[in-house]
Amino acid sequence: MASNIHPTAIIEPGAQLGADVTIGAYAYVGPEVVLGDGCLLHHHATVEGFTTLGKLCELYPFTCIGAKTQDLKHRGGRPGTRIGDRNVFREYTSVHGATKDGEFTVLGNDNLLLAYCHVAHDCQIGDHLIASNSVGLAGHVIVEGHVTLGAKCGVHQFCRVGAHVMVGAMSKVVQDVPPYIIADGNPAIARSINKIGLERNGFTVGQLESVKQAFRIFYRAGLNRTQAFERLHAHPLSKTPEFENFLNFVEKSERGVIAGR
Repeated sequence: MASNIHPTAIIEPGAQLGADVTIGAYAYVGPEVVLGDGCLLHHHATVEGFTTLGKLCELYPFTCIGAKTQDLKHRGGRPGTRIGDRNVFREYTSVHGATKDGEFTVLGNDNLLLAYCHVAHDCQIGDHLIASNSVGLAGHVIVEGHVTLGAKCGVHQFCRVGAHVMVGAMSKVVQDVPPYIIADGNPAIARSINKIGLERNGFTVGQLESVKQAFRIFYRAGLNRTQAFERLHAHPLSKTPEFENFLNFVEKSERGVIAGR
């Protein structure tokens, strides 16, 4: 199908547009941008830099995707931004390109970033993220799949947020957040497992039990980290995928993981 481009939109020479792309009034598409099939840019949306968007992405007014990093270590070159399919960026959301030549800020598929969110340079975002209004992700943050971030929470640079995590609104995340849990507070601490979120994503009773046991040993048994790792490895459920994922995450954390209550 033919694309629908408003006459006031600016499409720089060199930009590559897929089929059935819609670009609204006063939107801007830079010369190194690739837009996948079915992308929709509302009025005043901007995509610039060395940036690729997959299919069926939607950019609301005043979104800015692919702009130059704010990292003061930037020394030029051709860093960029890579974004997958079916991502939605609400008003005033910004996603910046990477800092170093040849590297990329990356977002996967089916992510929803609400108004005023910011994804900084070199972040690596998985699939099915829901980021509520004004969430801020600093540079080099890793967010795994099926994460929910509450409004106005902030994640410190180089932190990692595990799969199926929920972070409460206004939280300040300064260390890694293990998978399957709810984190909340300033600084954020581990409150409980994300039971409702896991159930909504189809976790079985057995899978929930694996998550619950790993969480209890690590956060509720009164053990130091060495003792907790020993008990986790010795647990009968240690080879189940969810238990093993939790254990691998906390053992390999470079920043350390958030504390419990």
